[in-house]
Amino acid sequence: MIRVTACRALVRQNKTEFMDSFAIITNRKRAIIALIHSVFFLGVAGTQLAISRAVAFSIHGEKRLGGIVLLAIYVIVTTVLLILLRFSHCAKEKLYFAFCAASAAFGLVRILLGDPVLHANVVRVLLLGAAVLTGTIILRKHSGPAVAKEAQPATLLSCHPERSEAALRPNGVEGPL
Repeated sequence: MIRVTACRALVRQNKTEFMDSFAIITNRKRAIIALIHSVFFLGVAGTQLAISRAVAFSIHGEKRLGGIVLLAIYVIVTTVLLILLRFSHCAKEKLYFAFCAASAAFGLVRILLGDPVLHANVVRVLLLGAAVLTGTIILRKHSGPAVAKEAQPATLLSCHPERSEAALRPNGVEGPL
């Protein structure tokens, strides 16, 4: 049974149905977009790991405008990902957004405190790698019904009315439909 509350949120009586449903990554298209984002930012984090040596953010440094912009971006991205984590339903979706939010938070910490030995960046790469893996699992879950539909055998319709019911059965299976 489903009832609608004053805030228009769906409240399901069956907790397992609620925990198995996706709230944000609800279809294959969204799963692909999420996976593309994860792979892109994994590439960014990997590049930063390979070539960057971060120093602590300072308002008095020579690159203060770039630092402020980067800091603002990380604050916004981390906040949005934490909100998405809060509103996600099923465990896979929560895990995906937790990996992404933790990676963004490590990026934020890296901007604020600096990371000359790159510990935060290694953790970011590992977290984003786990997010890509989780996103792939989510995409496979959303692709499952479409692939299963395409894999069903085609049925032929008969021109003979007495054989039309039999023609609707796949592979000549006997018995009622």
